[in-house]
Amino acid sequence: MKGKSGHPMEDYLVSEFKQEKDRELGLFAIFDGHLGHDVASYLQNHLFHNILKQHDFWNETEHAVKRAYIETDEKILEQALELGRGGSTAVTAILIDGQKLVVGNVGDSRAVICEHGKARQLSVDHEPSKEKKSIERRGGFVSNIPGDVPRVDGQLAVARAFGDRSLKMHLSSEPDVFIEEVLHHTEFLILASDGIWKVMSNQEAVDSIRHIKDAQAAAKHLIEEAVSKKSKDDISCIVVRFQ
Repeated sequence: MKGKSGHPMEDYLVSEFKQEKDRELGLFAIFDGHLGHDVASYLQNHLFHNILKQHDFWNETEHAVKRAYIETDEKILEQALELGRGGSTAVTAILIDGQKLVVGNVGDSRAVICEHGKARQLSVDHEPSKEKKSIERRGGFVSNIPGDVPRVDGQLAVARAFGDRSLKMHLSSEPDVFIEEVLHHTEFLILASDGIWKVMSNQEAVDSIRHIKDAQAAAKHLIEEAVSKKSKDDISCIVVRFQ
């Protein structure tokens, strides 16, 4: 859902199943662009391909995902003239044979899993205030001016992102990666851009959709709930229900 800001919609997503080497893969992602949609669109078309082509994806999955994120960011920076000065956050989830879940993220799009009705976050919000020391080590600074949100060099409200060529010396594109087994008490996974998390806690989001069996209806309900709580940002949401 497009937010109330004056710019065009900058969120992109992936939600699909595919066969790869006799494995069934569920590929899910939210890409929340800023200063334009081109980097988010590039990620939609390339990031999963780059992850799955890593030679050690099946054996050293965490390393493969981290490497693919960084390599993809390098490609984006090489094409900065074409893709523009903007960037994007990302949260990705790969479901392998319905049994193993691999989640990676940079920025503040978030993955939250529900188990026995309890919310648990499977991503890290990369906030400039939390990564102030590493930003300063790279020669950058964190400032609340202008506005009241900590920003890298007073410009970007996340400490890690794809793109953002003018800030890249002070930003990281290395993801946090979590690998989880899907167990009998694993109910569902929410992936969403920060338009939801600015107005709802993880547990509030889980509670608001736990009774909705249809995953697409649940995602729609979450977006409507965030809008009713006055979220003004672009909002994208995917709900994955486990059998």
